[in-house]
Amino acid sequence: MRSALYHGTVVHRRLRPKAHHMRYRVFALLLDLDDLPRLGTEFKWLVRNRFGPLSFHDRDHGPGDGSPLRPWVEATLRAAGVAAPVERVALLTYPRILGYVFNPLSVYFCYDAADRVAAVLYEVSNTFGERHTYVIAADGPSTIRQECDKRMYVSPFIGMQSTYRFHLKPPTDTATIGIRQSDPEGPLLNAVFSGRRETLSDPALRGAFFRYPLMTLKVIGGIHWEALLLWRKGVPVHRHVAAPAVSFSVGRSIPHAIEDAGS
Repeated sequence: MRSALYHGTVVHRRLRPKAHHMRYRVFALLLDLDDLPRLGTEFKWLVRNRFGPLSFHDRDHGPGDGSPLRPWVEATLRAAGVAAPVERVALLTYPRILGYVFNPLSVYFCYDAADRVAAVLYEVSNTFGERHTYVIAADGPSTIRQECDKRMYVSPFIGMQSTYRFHLKPPTDTATIGIRQSDPEGPLLNAVFSGRRETLSDPALRGAFFRYPLMTLKVIGGIHWEALLLWRKGVPVHRHVAAPAVSFSVGRSIPHAIEDAGS
């Protein structure tokens, strides 16, 4: 089984118009989509599409109708015009804890026959129940650098005229996902998830459950608490804009020479 568990931290650092910083300890699952049928048969602490201490529900992702995710990933790549050969897909995401979950960002790593990441899907959810996926071909041996224009409203404190720039290291013994968000005035927000791998097992899952029993509430509560702090600091509020009718948009891979020259 290629699936694993990652213990780590999420750090957000806002640069302007008011400096703001947050840091939370979390854990995430890296689920090979071909392993999903084995959940609930090999583990007592992690089940699929039913209630459990920790669970994964297909309807929390992709089209949201509970259909298998692997065909959806492949269809989305084709519809986006990303001609990436897919041998396997691994999803980095939060599980449901006692039936509840909120995933601001889930990341699909699409591997080719040489086990290199050929494309990445960034599935973004907001607190309005909306979801949008950014689809980007990967170009890089170990570190992946990509960017896309923001298409879905997420935070009331960041306008729609902004760009995401991603800096990834595909999951191995560690996993790192860095996001720099910029608007027309320049860099605005840096966010990083970094985690360390643990083999997926019932003892590891049980340990994660008791270590982070309220993680879902922490994620949702943290979003609203940090929003309150930003509002008290006088950061301007942007009104909600409905998500686009098309469920995905296509981003760009950044050649390393260009990224290195700009860093």
